Parts: sequence; C-alpha cells; structure tokens
Amino acid sequence: MALSEDLLQILVCPACKGDLIYDREAARLTCPKCKLRYRIEDDIPVMLIDEAEKLQG
Repeated sequence: MALSEDLLQILVCPACKGDLIYDREAARLTCPKCKLRYRIEDDIPVMLIDEAEKLQG
C-alpha cells in the first residue's frame, strides 16, 4: 500500500519545511534542499531528522 495523496500534500521536511519527493519503489521521502532521505515503514513515514539518511553531494 502506498502513501495517500492527501498525506503527501501536507508532509514537509522537518528540518527545512521544504517539499519532499516521494519514491514509491524505494519507500523513501527525499528533501532535495537539505539532502535528507526519510524511510517509510509499514506505510508510515519516519520523519525524524536524527534517523534520516544524509545524501552525498
């Protein structure tokens, strides 16, 4: 099951409040501004900055 469109419209990056990019196949939400990637477990986004993956570049 994927995240609902309603939920995706209100979710923002907890670090910068920027928009997120949803990767359905990888089950991740990515903030291109701060280069953080948040995982999704059992259709629940884990929006904890300390647990986010830091992207290179």
